[in-house]
Amino acid sequence: MLKLEGIKKVYRTEFIETHALVELNLEVEEGEFLAVMGPSGSGKSTFLNVVGLLDQFDGGTYLFDGMDVSRASDHQRSKLRNEKIGFIFQSFNLIPDLNVFDNIDIPLRYRRMRASERRTRIESALETVGLSGRKKHYPSQLSGGQQQRVAIARAIAGQPKMLLADEPTGNLDTVMARQIMDLLELINQNGTTIIMVTHDPALAQRAHKQIHLLDGRVVTVDQGARIQAAQAVGGA
Repeated sequence: MLKLEGIKKVYRTEFIETHALVELNLEVEEGEFLAVMGPSGSGKSTFLNVVGLLDQFDGGTYLFDGMDVSRASDHQRSKLRNEKIGFIFQSFNLIPDLNVFDNIDIPLRYRRMRASERRTRIESALETVGLSGRKKHYPSQLSGGQQQRVAIARAIAGQPKMLLADEPTGNLDTVMARQIMDLLELINQNGTTIIMVTHDPALAQRAHKQIHLLDGRVVTVDQGARIQAAQAVGGA
């Protein structure tokens, strides 16, 4: 699904070079749920931007779904990002002047889908996140948890192969955070690969695997609680 080898990313100003990613190596299998942890400044956001094709990298090789992204043109990268990658952000990033249906519709319009297909996808996504009755509501009429569900619906309506979640529960209380994690697990069980950045060890434990970044490198890889539990049951 995804393979990074020797990825480097350097941010340069007139006087300073900041090495955000340093010889980063990682493989993510199709259908995997990966949690990414690390202190502030460890390279988590840069990692997510590179994986999501939002940012170029300065060295190394990135294979995504069989394509060598390091050799791809801007058009090819945009097409991959639009058709195969979904994004969920901590701040929801909903357009306040548009209702729920139209917020989800916008990315699909960029793909020039027919109106009937867009409608089917939107209604299916809203049903998945439990908001079928809220499609005419505006973001200001929704709770934080509901807004994040809309953001998830917007991401999955495009039927991506990979979903990137940047602190998806960061602005939510404990109960809502647990509900969002339940939803992400459901989406993952339906076959979507998920890479999630989080500061919460309890949430990270619900992933298949955790990696810890430090100074732009992967320093540890841990199996999540779900894998450990499955192995324990199999061993019994």
